Amino acid sequence: MRSLYWKVALATALAAMMSQAGKAQNLSGCSDATLKGDYAFTVSGQIFLPTGLVVQRQGIALTHFDGNGNLMQEDLVLSSPNAPPAPGVAPTNAEGFHTNETGTYTVNLDCTGTFTINMPNLTTAAGGSVKGAVIKVHFVLSNFGRSVHTVVTSLTPPGAPGPVPALISSEGHKVHPIEED
Repeated sequence: MRSLYWKVALATALAAMMSQAGKAQNLSGCSDATLKGDYAFTVSGQIFLPTGLVVQRQGIALTHFDGNGNLMQEDLVLSSPNAPPAPGVAPTNAEGFHTNETGTYTVNLDCTGTFTINMPNLTTAAGGSVKGAVIKVHFVLSNFGRSVHTVVTSLTPPGAPGPVPALISSEGHKVHPIEED
């Protein structure tokens, strides 16, 4: 009887260890597929222009991640009243959201990653075109990929020759977390 008790105890302990090992692998293994679906973001921060002007930014965005490293986004980001106007007009929808923003992303095994957002070119009053802004972001995924915490690491304004300093972050949450998991 004592031998059977120890065999059952050993089998139970091994099963518990195997279960914990499987859970640990699932918690630390992210990929591009972990970031998939529509995410609602709030955006907040500052841009430091070469003129010395500091521009406050507040906004919201809806970003679609395809699970394969590509994204599409629309956003509504407002600037402080003293901000200089953009050098052209960006495409917008009926509600005033900027549209046609595209990009790519990479998710690392440790659930960190990067993405780049390419804003569409702007149309000038003279009918010309100005290269759209480019935003580079680092992020961390949490809640099994249902939440995204970001910080902008490079921001090149429309038509600018290079990036300007920025201190911008955002928080994103999956729009339909149950349906798409």
